[in-house]
Amino acid sequence: MSALIASTRVVTGDTGPEARPLTLLVEQGRIAEVRPGIDPRAEVVDAWVVPGFVDTHCHGGAGCDLAADDPAGVSASIDFHRRHGSTTLFASTVTEPVDEVLTQIGRLRPLVEAGELDGIHLEGPFLSEAKKGAHNASLLVDPADDIVERILQASGGTVRMVTLAPERGNGIQATMALSEAGVAVAFGHSDADEVTTRASVDAGASVVTHLFNAMRPIHHREPGPIPFLLSDDRVMVELICDGTHLHPDVIAMAVEAAGIHRVGLVTDAMSATGQPDGDYRLGSLTVAVRDGVAKLLGDDGTLGAIAGSTLTMAGAVEYVVGTVGREVGEAAIMAATTPARWHGLDEVGQLVAGRHADLCVVDDSGALLRVMRRGDWLEGVGA
Repeated sequence: MSALIASTRVVTGDTGPEARPLTLLVEQGRIAEVRPGIDPRAEVVDAWVVPGFVDTHCHGGAGCDLAADDPAGVSASIDFHRRHGSTTLFASTVTEPVDEVLTQIGRLRPLVEAGELDGIHLEGPFLSEAKKGAHNASLLVDPADDIVERILQASGGTVRMVTLAPERGNGIQATMALSEAGVAVAFGHSDADEVTTRASVDAGASVVTHLFNAMRPIHHREPGPIPFLLSDDRVMVELICDGTHLHPDVIAMAVEAAGIHRVGLVTDAMSATGQPDGDYRLGSLTVAVRDGVAKLLGDDGTLGAIAGSTLTMAGAVEYVVGTVGREVGEAAIMAATTPARWHGLDEVGQLVAGRHADLCVVDDSGALLRVMRRGDWLEGVGA
């Protein structure tokens, strides 16, 4: 099967955020050729054509955790996020006992090897009790050498990222070991100061798990990690752009400081994404979703810390364009090209010859209209 798709506003990602009139030749699920101008034989799309979105921090959706022992539910969750633009998806876990984390890796590994998922992200158990967010403090542990080795053995290369608080015992050594094994270490859920943060990046940390959230805030005499992470070219910073985790002014500041080539949009979506308000589970904890916002639910019925999100990548892009005020091409870079490049995903993130034919069609407001994955248009987009 082959197809010609053209638009006057194609953002390929390899030359930056600018849009150009181009025609894409799609053959056997890949982009075979990118032609200048509009081929008269092509299907002309009267909207922006951008690379398919790359979500490297996602816990679930459509009522199911991606790490759950529920094949049908996991499949539905993957399909839901694809129909909301995430043509590339990492499955993120939450803090569990180490043996359960290894079991989850064992369930997810075949899905990565089959191409249904594109990597595993362990968010826990190597997090700070002081900045645990929606993680069970009783299950947090130091990243001891033997635990790191067990994870690497279970992974077989499918664990692409591990969030780690470097101030934990053996934290810097574990950062070095994971980085040397080809796993991206993400600074996050950490109470580290600027000195320990720098040591973490020096040791190989290359990503920041949801910048601003679950870390020390900026103080003019005690800067903490944020100013350094915004200014150091060695790290990509994740931003959750849902109107809850971050104020739009803070998002705008972060994008101006780090630039679109170091900002990666992520969802941090949990199982309630795409579902009505109600009570849900996130690992061993109960989460209440009220007006679309997920927070921990205490035994006494009180609401606690933000517990992931109900965001989709389509929603993130639309928010960045419509509320934050960035251009569609800039949002596309942050939603696809930057995370793909930072995680070494060299078959996605750009609309260039040889890569997968993964693309999203969005309007001038950033709203998602259509999704193609591996050369096939998906049905029920946004449903």
